[in-house]
This record gives sequence, C-alpha cells and structure tokens, in this order.
Amino acid sequence: MNLLERKKAIKLSADLAMASTRNGKRYWSRALITKASKDRETGNLAKQILGDKTTHNNNKKPTSSRNIRKFRKCDPKKCGVSNSYKVKKARAMAKRLVEKRTQILKGLIPGGEYMDEFSLVKETLDYVVSLRAQVDVMQYLANSPQLFIQI
Repeated sequence: MNLLERKKAIKLSADLAMASTRNGKRYWSRALITKASKDRETGNLAKQILGDKTTHNNNKKPTSSRNIRKFRKCDPKKCGVSNSYKVKKARAMAKRLVEKRTQILKGLIPGGEYMDEFSLVKETLDYVVSLRAQVDVMQYLANSPQLFIQI
C-alpha cells in the first residue's frame, strides 16, 4: 500500500467514523456513507469498516415545516420612485449573493444539493461540529509520541 492509498484509507476511515457516530440521524452522514459504499474504489473498504449494514439514501428533498414570512413591498407613492428603485436593486443584489453562497454551501456539505435552506443550515452546523471533533482526534493522534515508538 503506497502513501496515497494509505492517505485515502485514513480519510475514508475518519469520514465513515464521523458519519457513523450520527447513526443516520443527519442527512450529511447518510450521504457520506452512501457515497462511500457505492463508490467503486472505496466500496469494499467501506463495507469492511461499517460491517454488513447497508444504507439507502433516497435523495428526497427535506421539507421544512417553518413558515417563511414575506415582507411587504414599499409603496412607490410613500417611498418615492428613486428610493423604491434603490431598494429593489439592493434586494436583488442581496438575493443573488445569498443564492450564490447557498449553492457553494450545498456543494460543501455531503448531500447538501438535496436540502432546502433551513435544513442546510441545521446540517451545516452539525457537520462543522463533527469536523471539528475529527480534527481534534487527528491532531491528538499526530502529536501522540506513543504512536512512533518502535517495538
């Protein structure tokens, strides 16, 4: 096993360990496990790590039960035409910026492309906490002097 193969195996092990601790409660964890299990290169290794339990990811878009409030538009007579134009332009720019950032975030979170915005925020928070724990464990392992003692 060369260095690149070892690196992939360690990363896969860490990702699957992180995802399996969530017990399928989060969408990102199910997406990570499903992707690793279906991949040609990592499928066998994933089955060895996870055991025989299989996971199914139906890729349904989660629905949010939260109601979204709509803001009233500014009446041009009350706000003035020039002010109304500036407000519309600012809203359009802000909306485009939020949409771009949301698409980037959906690409970063496993399974994010199938989530609505509300679910994406919840999943992102959970995923970041799990990644932070993974980094802490990896740093501990890298700094542990006992791992480098030759017997």
